Amino acid sequence: MNAQQRVHGLLAEFWTPEEILKATRVARQAGYQDVDAYTPYTVEGLAEELGMRRSRIPSLVLIGGLVGAGVGFFMQYYTMAVDYPYNSGGRPYNSWPAFIPVTFEMLILVASLAAFLGMLLINGLPHPNHPLFNVAEFARASQDRYFLCIEASDEKFDVHETAQFLGTLQPHGPIIVVPIEPEAVEEPDPAAKPN
Repeated sequence: MNAQQRVHGLLAEFWTPEEILKATRVARQAGYQDVDAYTPYTVEGLAEELGMRRSRIPSLVLIGGLVGAGVGFFMQYYTMAVDYPYNSGGRPYNSWPAFIPVTFEMLILVASLAAFLGMLLINGLPHPNHPLFNVAEFARASQDRYFLCIEASDEKFDVHETAQFLGTLQPHGPIIVVPIEPEAVEEPDPAAKPN
């Protein structure tokens, strides 16, 4: 396995939202496609600069809500009008106003489950560990730093050329090589005799 196959990507650190926006724009214009940015809060315009498309979650929620409402309504209709018709005070078997509360609750239940499960599947979760978590400086991404990562899966990625390119973006600090797995630290064998 060569060195490039063991690298997740290269990481550059920035201090302001304007710097990360500019760096992302320049990286995308330079032809890098597998670029990701990490910020402590939402930076307006960053999603567009990264080339992110609209989320499919709203469509999943709509479909889930319609399916839930349909199942809730037809479950009650089948029970009251087909399976066990019961004449109560001369009312029609299909008394739809009485079905509205359960229909609404089923709509909410299935829509929320579709949102939750759809978010997990679309985001590839659960993903308990990510190579960036092995970089000590990355802990500041949730506090006050902005990071730009060009991933090794990018067609244009070359460790040396990409590092030089990131250096031209004027990051604060060195360009960080992100390994796929943390470096293995060999524990000394207590049974081994020292030389």
